[in-house]
Amino acid sequence: MQPFLIASIFLILVSNVSAQSAEQRSTLSDQKEVSVTIYNENLALVKDQRTVHLPHGSSTLAFRDISAKMRAETALLRSVSAPGSLSVLEQNFDFDLLTPQKLLEKYVGHTVQIIRNAPAGQETTESAQVLAANQGVVLKIGDRIETGIPGRIVYGNVPANLRDRPTLVMLLDNTGAPEQNVELSYLTGGLAWQADYVLELHANEDQFDISGWVTLTNTSGATYNNARLQLVAGDVHQVHPQRRGRAQMDAMLAPAVTAASKEMTEESLFEYHLYTLDRPTTIAENQTKQVALLSAAGVPVRKEYLLRGNDYYYQSSYGNIGQKIKIGVFLEFENKESEKLGMPLPKGVVRVYKKDRSGNGQFIGEDTMDHTPKNEKVRLKLGDAFDVTADKKQTDFQKLSASGKYNYRFESAYQVVLRNAKSEAVTVTVQEPMPGDWQILSESHPHSKDASHTAVWKVRVPPQGSSTLEYRCLVRY
Repeated sequence: MQPFLIASIFLILVSNVSAQSAEQRSTLSDQKEVSVTIYNENLALVKDQRTVHLPHGSSTLAFRDISAKMRAETALLRSVSAPGSLSVLEQNFDFDLLTPQKLLEKYVGHTVQIIRNAPAGQETTESAQVLAANQGVVLKIGDRIETGIPGRIVYGNVPANLRDRPTLVMLLDNTGAPEQNVELSYLTGGLAWQADYVLELHANEDQFDISGWVTLTNTSGATYNNARLQLVAGDVHQVHPQRRGRAQMDAMLAPAVTAASKEMTEESLFEYHLYTLDRPTTIAENQTKQVALLSAAGVPVRKEYLLRGNDYYYQSSYGNIGQKIKIGVFLEFENKESEKLGMPLPKGVVRVYKKDRSGNGQFIGEDTMDHTPKNEKVRLKLGDAFDVTADKKQTDFQKLSASGKYNYRFESAYQVVLRNAKSEAVTVTVQEPMPGDWQILSESHPHSKDASHTAVWKVRVPPQGSSTLEYRCLVRY
C-alpha cells in the first residue's frame, strides 16, 4: 500500500475519532422525565427533559435515543434551569442507523481489512479498497478486482454520520452554567392511538355495561420510559409537508393541565378534547398497549330493526322488489350523565357481546363510532336479523302526467310483508326515501315524516307471525 494512502486513511480515522470525542453525548440515562401527547392521525408531541453537561461557549451536543420518525424541522431545545442561556446555531438529525450494509456503503472509496481463513487454519490479512457496495460489493485487492466478500471485513472505525441510535446533533452556544436541565420538544410520526370499546348487553337487551380502552401503538423507533401520557381526540389539521415555525411550536409546547383519577381524565382543549393518564407509563418501542379510558354499568339502550328502502321504484313499474330482504339490527344510546355516561367519547371501534344460556360471552357485532360529544346519540349497526325478514312488491303504478320539463306525476302502491320467526314480538321500522314532492294517499299503518324526503312506519310483528304494511303514494317532479 502506498505511504500516502496509509497516511490519508490514518488522518480520516483520527479526525472521526476526535470529532466523536468532542461531542457531548446525552442518553436515556440522563433523562429526568418525558411526556408524550398523541394525536389521532399518526402524530405525537414529545417533550424530553434531561440533565446535560456543556462547556461554556460553543459545543456540540448529541441528543441520542430520540424518535427515528422525528420531524426535524419541529425540534426545539430550551434550557429549563437557565432559560435563555442556550442558543442553537445548527442541528442535524442523524437517522441513518448502523447496519452491516450501511457501514459497508459508508466505506466506499476507503480501505478495509479482509481476513481469510487459510486451509491450515491460519488467518491471512489483506488491505482492500471498497469500490462499490450497491447490490453486492466490489473490492480492489492489490492489483485485482473481486466481487463478493471473500472473508471477514474489519473496519477502522464507525463513521461520524452513522449512528447506532437516532440522534439529533446540535451546535450550541452556552452562556450559562456547565450543568443544565434542558428540554427537547418535537413532533414525530410512528405514535398512534385509537379508542376501543367493549359493550356487554344485558339479558333483556335494554341495558349494557361498557369498558373503554385506549390502544397505543409505538413504531417510532424509541422507547418512552415512565412517560406522562396525554391523548388528543379530534381532527387536527396538518400541513403536508410539515412546516411549522418557532412561534407555532412555542404555542404548542405550553404546559398542560394535570388531573388525577383512577381512569383517564378529560378536559377541553381548543376545539378538541384532551385525555390525561394520572400515572406514568412506559411506551416501549414496537409495542401495542392498552390503557383504561372509562367504564359504566347499566346504561340504557334501545334496539331497532330497520328496513330501509330506495327511491328508484317510485318513478317506474317494478313489480316484485325483493323477497326475504334482510333487516338491519341497530343499537342506540344517549351519551348523557343521566344515562350513566356523559363523557366526550373519542372515535373508535365498539365491539358488542352478550352472554349465552351457559353464561359465556359471545361476540354479536361491531361498528365504528365517530367522536361523540356529551348529550349526543350513538348509533351502532351490529348486523342483519336472522329471524326477521321482509317481502316487498309494487302492487300498482300509474304515470299520471308527463308534460314539460318538471311536470311528472306518478302514483304507485306497495305491499311490505314482515315476518317474525322469534318467540317474542318485534317492532320493525320501515324507512322509505321519497323523491320529489310526495304525498301518502292511503296506508294500513300511520306514518311519520322524519325528513322532507323520508316516510317512516313503525310496524309491530307478532311472535311466529307476520304483519303487512300497505300504502299508496303520489310523487311529483
